[in-house]
Amino acid sequence: MMMAESDRKILYRLGAIAALLAVFVFRRNLGAELALLGMFGIIDGVPTTPITSAIDWFNLFQDNRLAGLTLLNFFDLVEYALLGLIFLALYDALRQTNRSAMVIATTAGLVGITVYFASNQAFAMLALSERYAAATTDVQRSMYLAAGEALLAINNPESIYQGTGIYISLFLVLFAGLIISVAMLQSDVFSKATAVTGLLANGIGLCYFLTLAFAPAIFWIPHPISAPFRVIWYFLIALRLFKLGNAEVKE
Repeated sequence: MMMAESDRKILYRLGAIAALLAVFVFRRNLGAELALLGMFGIIDGVPTTPITSAIDWFNLFQDNRLAGLTLLNFFDLVEYALLGLIFLALYDALRQTNRSAMVIATTAGLVGITVYFASNQAFAMLALSERYAAATTDVQRSMYLAAGEALLAINNPESIYQGTGIYISLFLVLFAGLIISVAMLQSDVFSKATAVTGLLANGIGLCYFLTLAFAPAIFWIPHPISAPFRVIWYFLIALRLFKLGNAEVKE
C-alpha cells in the first residue's frame, strides 16, 4: 500500500528532526564523552577509572544517578530510537532507487535497534542498585550483588569485550548504514557528498570489529575517526529530508 503524500512528508520531517537530535543532543557513546570530561576535571562525580564490579556501579548510582545511566549508555537507547525514524524515512526516500537493498538495510537496522534495546542494562542495573540500597539484610545485599555481577558478566560497558547483543546490534546498524550509503550513491535523491560521507562513517565504523579481533590494543581508534563523518552524514541527511518534506512528492 502506497503512503499518502502528506504522511510521507511527515515521515521525512520526523526523520530530519531525528537526525538533528542524533547529531546535537543524543549522540552515541555519550558515556565516553562524560568519562573524558571527568578525567580532565571538568565535571565532578564521574569515575576516572573503569568500573568493573557491581558494588561500584551501585555506589555510583547512589552518588550520581545521571552519571551512572550515561556510563551504562542509557542515552544510546534514545539515539537508537531516533535512528529507527531515520531508517524509515531513508527507506521511503530511496526505495525507488534500489528497493531490495533498502529492504535489507532497513530490516538489518531495525533488527539491530531491537537487539540493542534488549541488551542495554542501564535500567536493570539501576533497579538492582535501588534494591541493594533498600536491603536490610546481608543475604539480600549478597543476592543483589550476585545479580549485578551476572549482568556485568553478560555486558560491561567499561570492559573492552562487551556482550554479544551489543556487538550484533552495532554491526547490523553500521551494515545498514553502509548499504544505505551505497543506495544514496546510486540515486539522485541525495548528493554524492552525502553518500561518500556515509560510506566513510559506516565503513570506518565497521573497522572496529577488525581491530577488536586482530589488534585489541587499538580497538578504540575507529570510533573517534568515524564520529566526525557520522555527524556530517546525519546533518546532510537532515537537510535533505527537510527539503523532501517541504517539496511536492509524487506518488
